Amino acid sequence: MLVFWDQRLAFLATPKTGSTAIAAALESLAAVSIQRPPLLKHTTVHRYRRFIGPYLEAASKGEFTVVALMREPRDWLGSWYRYRQREDIDPARSTRGLSFDEFVLAWCKDPRPDYADIGSQERFLRPRQGVGVDRLFRYEEIDRFVEFLEGRLNCEVILPRLNVSPTGTTELSATTEALMREVAAPDYAMYETLLP
Repeated sequence: MLVFWDQRLAFLATPKTGSTAIAAALESLAAVSIQRPPLLKHTTVHRYRRFIGPYLEAASKGEFTVVALMREPRDWLGSWYRYRQREDIDPARSTRGLSFDEFVLAWCKDPRPDYADIGSQERFLRPRQGVGVDRLFRYEEIDRFVEFLEGRLNCEVILPRLNVSPTGTTELSATTEALMREVAAPDYAMYETLLP
């Protein structure tokens, strides 16, 4: 999470949407940068609106624009799957030896096994009550987000390639794809509201 005080802008770091690269590019400009632990780095919109936002707005006597990125849901799952293929991942959370199909089927279960317990973007970005994110951008169109940042921060933004998931096969059977779309229906509904 990054907070830009003078610009009254807060960036929420949706997992697996380039937040590490964004932080690397912009941390020096931010008044507040929370990168560790992951629970705080990836503060949900609900937690921001309930705890952090009210404090910032009371202290600054102004409103903050809250922005975030969202990735196409199937691609988001693929990124998690490939990320957890890395050798340095705890074996209980590793997807090594599993196909993407097996990973997605596990993600569709309730409860989910540790290696597939990654939540959902919709739950991360949906407020439980009140206001959510003010501006939500598609990860696949990150150039639009960079343009927005350049306008708000009045500087050029160049994103490095960091924390990129390894390459890998992310094929799904038709049955698994259909089940995934059913379970991820709230994510797809939110994603489809974002203008291309």
